[in-house]
Amino acid sequence: SQSEQQILSSRLECAQSIKDGVLEEAKCTESDRVTLFSHQGSGAETQTQSSLKLLQVQAETLYNKGDSEDLYVTNILYERETTKSEVTGGEVTELVWKLCVAHSASYETADLFMTLVFELRRLSLEALRALWQRSSFKCRDNWQPLIDALPSCATEACVVLMKDLIVSGEVEEDKVEYFFWSFTFISNPTSGMIESLAPLLKSPRASQSCFLGVTALVHRFCSAHSSCDHVPAVQSVMRTLGKFLGGNCTVQDSEHLSKMQLVLKAIGNAGLAAASLAPALSSCVSLKSHPVEIRLAAVQAFRRIPCSVRVRDLLPEVT
Repeated sequence: SQSEQQILSSRLECAQSIKDGVLEEAKCTESDRVTLFSHQGSGAETQTQSSLKLLQVQAETLYNKGDSEDLYVTNILYERETTKSEVTGGEVTELVWKLCVAHSASYETADLFMTLVFELRRLSLEALRALWQRSSFKCRDNWQPLIDALPSCATEACVVLMKDLIVSGEVEEDKVEYFFWSFTFISNPTSGMIESLAPLLKSPRASQSCFLGVTALVHRFCSAHSSCDHVPAVQSVMRTLGKFLGGNCTVQDSEHLSKMQLVLKAIGNAGLAAASLAPALSSCVSLKSHPVEIRLAAVQAFRRIPCSVRVRDLLPEVT
């Protein structure tokens, strides 16, 4: 029933024709009346008519098992077809040149860049280093395609090359940060990647992205490998972080305070591998003479350490 407060009045009528259990025809009429600002019950009205009619029935197509020989079950992640032929450094160098001359906002450029990434994954470390010597040039718009493609490569050889470029100072600072943050997204890290990057943490110029990027890589590696704390590369990273703690997180000045907070955040980021540092973290929390920021950061560093370490026994009551 329509009331005085009702603004929209709608009505839908359909007639269907069914034969032998199959819908042959359907006709529908929909009416909508808007009475807002109407005068004496009138208003704006629309009427829509639709018709659906069965034209033909196709006979059932028998499934041919022979058609499934080239089919396989996979996930919905994008896959790129790989060829069995080996790629050469010269071919990849040519790809970089093509990217330089291609229009920056074209489908051709996107396809060339994707091809470059996949071709980089097939190169050895020696081939990548030789490629860098030939293709480290900048394009006319100051773009370096190889620099942007390396983080998406995500192979051990590409990570080692990125580390070499960071150490040698051959890339600009913003690209160095880009490299470090890209380590977070490597889905299948190897111990070789961690071994290559571990020495960077000892540098006085190591940035926040360096600490967090490397420890995120450690966390991903340990999530896929049991007993990762016995892997030498992981042990090297944790020893470096442990030396920064100094046993109980003592700080001398505000600069040292900021560095200690970063180290504690990195330890929490490392996750399972940080179990060996639990006693030191407990000492950092227990000393009431420490700044509140340090004690709180030490508590938060426990966030990914497994319960088997008995965190509650190690952590005293914080007051």
